[in-house]
Amino acid sequence: MSKNGKIGVAEMRKMLNKKAGSNIAFNLNESNPTDVNQWIPTGSRWLDSIICRGKSAGIPMGKIAEIAGLESTGKSYMASQVAANAQKMGINVVYFDSESALDSSFLEKAGCDIENVLYVQATSVEAVLEYIEELLGTGGQFLFIWDSLALTPSKSDIEGDYNPLSSMAVKPRIMSKGLSKLVQPIANSSSTLLILNQLKTNITSNVAEAMTTPYFTPGGKALNYSYSLRIWLTGRKAKASFILDDNGFRVGSEVKAKIEKSRFGTQGRICTFKIVWGGDDVKICDEESWFEAIKASDHLVNSGAWFTLSYEDGSADKFQKSMWLDRLQDEKFRARVLQIMDEEVILKFENKTGKAEDFYEIAEEATDPAQEQSA
Repeated sequence: MSKNGKIGVAEMRKMLNKKAGSNIAFNLNESNPTDVNQWIPTGSRWLDSIICRGKSAGIPMGKIAEIAGLESTGKSYMASQVAANAQKMGINVVYFDSESALDSSFLEKAGCDIENVLYVQATSVEAVLEYIEELLGTGGQFLFIWDSLALTPSKSDIEGDYNPLSSMAVKPRIMSKGLSKLVQPIANSSSTLLILNQLKTNITSNVAEAMTTPYFTPGGKALNYSYSLRIWLTGRKAKASFILDDNGFRVGSEVKAKIEKSRFGTQGRICTFKIVWGGDDVKICDEESWFEAIKASDHLVNSGAWFTLSYEDGSADKFQKSMWLDRLQDEKFRARVLQIMDEEVILKFENKTGKAEDFYEIAEEATDPAQEQSA
């Protein structure tokens, strides 16, 4: 109690924690559940650099996040890459699969230790939420991957008929209640729920709405309030966006990632990268995308087929784009590229220097949503 008879913050915190039987009141100057102290890399440095203002981040621990995308845009692969990186950080990985399409060799190629990945069949929405709640009660730190919400039925879907009207809005109500129960336990355990979802074409007679909101995600609008981060993946049907092997077969494609929602100050930012998903090699072409991330920099000058990268000491390095990956093997060249990338992608955005549209748009041909979905 203070001298003037008023109770202090420390006393109030102690009182409330005693009443609750657990730590529910915190001093914001100290460690608390609202802070994100760990980020799981996505496998794309460019994407990690546009998730949180002022730093290179990733998927936030202690939060609920979503990766949604069109068909064959790399949702499951990116989740597998996140899982592999989480394991390297000592985080338990639990994979809920409703699509029965997960291949263990796919996880291995992404770098996962499959012996230490808990695979769970997502039989119903209610079951997944109950399993997550049960595991959180053990006190461990988890990365829960739910693949995918769109194809996970509710119990009423399973027990009812095939008439969609008989279970209308059941799943959104369940998810709204379920996530509201899990938000705090997830934060308190520094765990993460990563929900994979599908992007559906917004079929509407309102032309303006179709242009401004071409997609939506299943599960209801209430979910959007639970997400701290939403990453939307779309592809391009343009032939140049495909990765071809030596015989001309498609083994990968270019993906555009948009930060649809971010509680970390970067909503609307966009980046591109390629994902190889065919053959023996499964990966995000991370280093290749760095060129696109810095090509507008004053430190990288283009003259015909040649590019000149300037160093802080006044020296320079000339190369052609085809030489990019080979040049990155040089430590000095690589370090300079990463320095420029941090300046262009992170620092300029944080300091609001340059043109705002440079951070939110990528110059490419506009695509029709229906065509993009079929890619």
